[in-house]
Amino acid sequence: MRSVRARRAAMIGSAALLLIAPGAALAHAEPAAPAPATALPADLVAAIQRDLGLSPAQYLDKAEAGQKLVEFANTMRGKFPESFAGAWLDPAGSPLIGLADGPDKAAARAAVEAAGYKVKDLPRSERALRDQLGHMNSWIEKLPAPLSGLISGAAIDTVNNDVVLRVQNTAEGQGLQLPDFLESARVVLAPALGSSAPPVAESPVAADARLGGDAYAAENADGAFRCSLGFNGTDGSGRAVNISAGHCDPNRDAAGTGAASIAFETHGAAFGDRFGTFAKSTVEGLDYSVIKIDDAATKRFENNFVRAPGANPVPITGTADPVVGAPVCKSGLTTGFSCGTINSVNQIVDVGTRTLKNGFTANICALQGDSGGAIVTGTRALGISSASNVGDMMYCELASVVTTLVGDSPQLYGTPINAILAANPGLKVRTG
Repeated sequence: MRSVRARRAAMIGSAALLLIAPGAALAHAEPAAPAPATALPADLVAAIQRDLGLSPAQYLDKAEAGQKLVEFANTMRGKFPESFAGAWLDPAGSPLIGLADGPDKAAARAAVEAAGYKVKDLPRSERALRDQLGHMNSWIEKLPAPLSGLISGAAIDTVNNDVVLRVQNTAEGQGLQLPDFLESARVVLAPALGSSAPPVAESPVAADARLGGDAYAAENADGAFRCSLGFNGTDGSGRAVNISAGHCDPNRDAAGTGAASIAFETHGAAFGDRFGTFAKSTVEGLDYSVIKIDDAATKRFENNFVRAPGANPVPITGTADPVVGAPVCKSGLTTGFSCGTINSVNQIVDVGTRTLKNGFTANICALQGDSGGAIVTGTRALGISSASNVGDMMYCELASVVTTLVGDSPQLYGTPINAILAANPGLKVRTG
């Protein structure tokens, strides 16, 4: 057994390295032609320049490179399972393919170089890391509740080619004892993830037409939450829907029934008109909801746009899968557009009493009310805002200071849109 405390100094500042390998491809919406840089709204351009230090054209190019890398990585994973060790974009945006020693390494290297990518030699294959992660998760499942509650999740760090255990930065977390077979695992001490919990909404007022990123209120007999709309879409019958977060539904068990929570337009903290009901809501594994739009409000949702509330929109041209190093931007009612870089995929995290699986994280600040909002890479739908480690703070400036003091940074956990679509045959995101 070893103590987490003994390795604390080496782990401070390492939260940005919560990286794991790209996941298997899921069903994509048929993409339209990517929007040109000139089509990006001013609010998004400002966030890209402020948070990423990129021009609009650089942002779009890097996002597109990420999606091409996802496709190539999936091919490599299938053809060379003994040697493939992950794929990611480095800070300069250059794609890298990790390869470990194995009987197929020479052929894998030839394939990578023939495709024009660079190889990084690593000690462990993705398959070996997945096996180690499985052992770690089995150990976590067997821990008694007081100890398991100290662990916020586990993941594969693609760039550093190891397995990471995320432990709450408390005295108890620092003293957590790990078994000898997890000796090679790296521990990150960090604030616990929590939902970007929706605040309570109040009295009625009219609101504008509904786009991704706009505010809405979800209400049942027990109360009301205020969240952000995700992507507009259609269900299997062609009916208008919006895809948002499952934890934004105050009565998930009644979703799809006559007692389902009602969704209202909002203006500020005040209620507007009803526009739909929750047809499906879940926080088990994936965190998402499908809001069925009322007939009277359908026209307001027949668009493929995402925006910061009240600002000009960006058109959604398709869907995407997350890859480490890709640029992403989210929109939400509280913080508007903000951008960052994906630092983990296929991650398992504990958020309160629920466990979210196969999601991704990015160094983006999200606060209360941003839940359910749209996350994009380039102009493609990437995911839904589900959780944040700074969700209970009032300002992103404060969140950045506080997390820096403990060697972390604001982290947004997203539920991949393609995973949601795969779990709901017939569900589609509206694209241009």
